[in-house]
Amino acid sequence: MKEFQATNASNLQARSGSRPSWTSALATAGLISLGSVALADESPVSTLVSGTTIGGAVETSTQWKPSTGSTMATRFANTAPDHYNGFNLEYVELRLEKPLDDAQWSAGYKAELWFGQDANWLPGSLGPNLAIKQAYVTLRAPVGNGLDFKIGQFDTIIGYEVLSAYANPNFSRNLGNWLEPYSHTGILGSYKVFDWLGLNGGIADGQYSNMNQKQPWAQVPYGFPGAPAPGPAAPKGNGKLTYLGSVVLTAPESFGFLQGGTLTGSIVDGGQTFSPNSMNYYVGATIPTPLKQLTLGASYDYVTSSYAANSWAQSVAFYTSLQITEKLKLNTRVEYGNSSRTPGGVWILPLASEADGYVASREKLFAVTGTLEYALWANVVSRLEAIWDHNLVGTGISGPFNGSNNAVLLLANIAYKF
Repeated sequence: MKEFQATNASNLQARSGSRPSWTSALATAGLISLGSVALADESPVSTLVSGTTIGGAVETSTQWKPSTGSTMATRFANTAPDHYNGFNLEYVELRLEKPLDDAQWSAGYKAELWFGQDANWLPGSLGPNLAIKQAYVTLRAPVGNGLDFKIGQFDTIIGYEVLSAYANPNFSRNLGNWLEPYSHTGILGSYKVFDWLGLNGGIADGQYSNMNQKQPWAQVPYGFPGAPAPGPAAPKGNGKLTYLGSVVLTAPESFGFLQGGTLTGSIVDGGQTFSPNSMNYYVGATIPTPLKQLTLGASYDYVTSSYAANSWAQSVAFYTSLQITEKLKLNTRVEYGNSSRTPGGVWILPLASEADGYVASREKLFAVTGTLEYALWANVVSRLEAIWDHNLVGTGISGPFNGSNNAVLLLANIAYKF
């Protein structure tokens, strides 16, 4: 579950009455993504046949990089170098969905498509500028309080932020986003043990794979990542899978002003056929405060990589969201990340071609992001944002940002949700 969306969970039960529906109850417990629940309440959603709804967004940005020739730290497609110094249509998101209803044996589906340059980064990419973000069948079995399943391609359960920028506190992603998988092809089960305790668990194809890409089982063709050249002694794959699970705690009404706050712990064990598994560990929290206008958040990511022995990276981020006026909001994010000295392993700084061998040195990076959001038009997210990345360890001759230990990006973001 993505933590930022859980901040809306406390409002769902109030809207659904004294006996919340299955969907609202599961959302309150943090067992299902609130992207289609909370955002639908804010958008004009059209109802189609058989209970299917249609929604989505159009996301745009304009970005300016004050110093030429350098990049920011690696985060996500929407702040990659090909976005600098001009205007961008990030993506068009189209969502078709039939949510689960209150029936004991309920079924539904969700299908989300992305059109645009950001789609090329998704595991479900179908070609240039087109990708399946999610596409899965949802099923409910009347086991205990109700056991729900997603079967197909679904967003990962790990991380504080979601892929759709308009649903996050900031347009840019945190450093931990680079360390996390984006989605999985497999099956995910969700169970609400109590109002305050939810569990997720699943199994999927190999970690960091494209949609439907399996780890090899039979003789491995030449060119498969990590595989030796074919021949009489060429090994066979073992078809490893990925295992994922999370525990979600939601503060009940008895916690006073902390009601609705969440604490999530997640693990993703990514199967790799020819090398040790990659392991993702995540802890995140959303924290209401006595000041109604102020919400806090925190996230921690740690990953061990199978690309190189003893390779690891970690990132911690702290969030504040302050509603200054009815329409004006200030969101901030302060981050720190570092990684191992292992060449060829995971990293948190820019592409290796931009530094003088920094991958062989331990990285340390500090970053601050500030976002001003003003709600002027209905269904429109309008934001101004500034990002400052600062390298804490000088590496090589020029440092990681082409001659500087600092990088700054200024941008404006407009998105329409329908």
